[in-house]
Amino acid sequence: MSLRTPVIAVFDIGKTNKKVFLWDTAFQIVFEKQQHFAEITDEDGFACEDLAALQQWIVDTFTELCQMPEFELIGLNFSAYGASFVYVDRTGEPVAPLYNYLKPVTSPFPYAEFGGEPEFARKTASPILGNLNSGLQVYGSTLKPFWPEVFQALHLPNYLASLFTGKFFSEITSIGCHTALWDFDQGQYHPWVSLIEDKLAPISSEPSLEIDGIHYGLGMHDSSAALVPYLRCISDDFVLLSTGTWCIAMHPFNESPLTSDELANDVLCYLQPNGKPVKASRLFGGHFHEEQVARMEKHFGGSFTDLKFSDEVYELKPKASSVFESAFASRDLHDFPDLASAYDQFMVDLVGQQIFSLNLLLKDAPVKQLLVDGGFSKNEWYMRLLAHAFSTLEVYAAEVAQASALGAALMVYAGETPKNLIQLKRY
Repeated sequence: MSLRTPVIAVFDIGKTNKKVFLWDTAFQIVFEKQQHFAEITDEDGFACEDLAALQQWIVDTFTELCQMPEFELIGLNFSAYGASFVYVDRTGEPVAPLYNYLKPVTSPFPYAEFGGEPEFARKTASPILGNLNSGLQVYGSTLKPFWPEVFQALHLPNYLASLFTGKFFSEITSIGCHTALWDFDQGQYHPWVSLIEDKLAPISSEPSLEIDGIHYGLGMHDSSAALVPYLRCISDDFVLLSTGTWCIAMHPFNESPLTSDELANDVLCYLQPNGKPVKASRLFGGHFHEEQVARMEKHFGGSFTDLKFSDEVYELKPKASSVFESAFASRDLHDFPDLASAYDQFMVDLVGQQIFSLNLLLKDAPVKQLLVDGGFSKNEWYMRLLAHAFSTLEVYAAEVAQASALGAALMVYAGETPKNLIQLKRY
């Protein structure tokens, strides 16, 4: 009888930090390691990921994991940032840099041939975002002079999986993240994709491949992967509000078509691993918080971490604003006697924007629970103000260890999902 612990390895590849985790079958982390790589530049001098260094680290680390005598590897998967393609030849070798999705577009896309920008954006659930609409990266590459012969274009998580499976597959969560590839009205590629479809790997109908007793995932877009533990463990309909630099609310039970008004207010759609849409609204909340707290601390001195929540906050009124700019930014700090009163008003303004953003999802599809994870789930103002505004919902601060990596691990595990993966605190 083997005394080795069965484990699933997941490489969680962010823009800044690269991590690897080993999960046991109770989904406790039994090993983790982190790495950071300096960016390099592409042929135009624009900063980009050092793909060769990333690939070498992953291969070397995987070899190291397989040689650990205390573990038996039963699964491998990847969660990674989206909107990034790797171009490979027939042998799977990259033939171009891993271009940065922030690089300006050089080849205009013929939106007018496909209904114009507003309708194109609505049908593909992809705000017009330049190279963040990663399908347009592939379109632009076909117009480049002296472009190398490309056999397949693979989204980053799907490319990383191919290093171990030797198979080229596209995977639905990577296709569905503001790529401009998917027609959400028809549930298939948008007609324009016929221009590049010969460069795209076929869409896999299965989430993993079994090779020599190991389940290899095909890779996942990290935001969609982070939703998987909640879908597995929460029985009631819910909205998940994942907070950080961006506050992204995901409503996997809202199947209403995306409207132009929603799109104009930064609502879009992702795809779940089962191919169903996830309507999502975005707010640059963490960035607003960092920016305005720095402004207040500079003006008043002191630190917001020393402040205490008071029920008097409920009496304050938020300042009306769009989701695209901080409502508090135009307030005069001289109107406040101290940091505490200014921070109270700031949080009321910020949560006011968050309430507006959430209501875009909830108006057509009410839910029973609002689950908040990430940095703001530990902010008393944020949580109490949300619970006050949505008094008919069960509002919880949720804590899941490494949600994106955990979701990717669950996708390659055939056993029963433990029910204690999510820690909830009700407000």
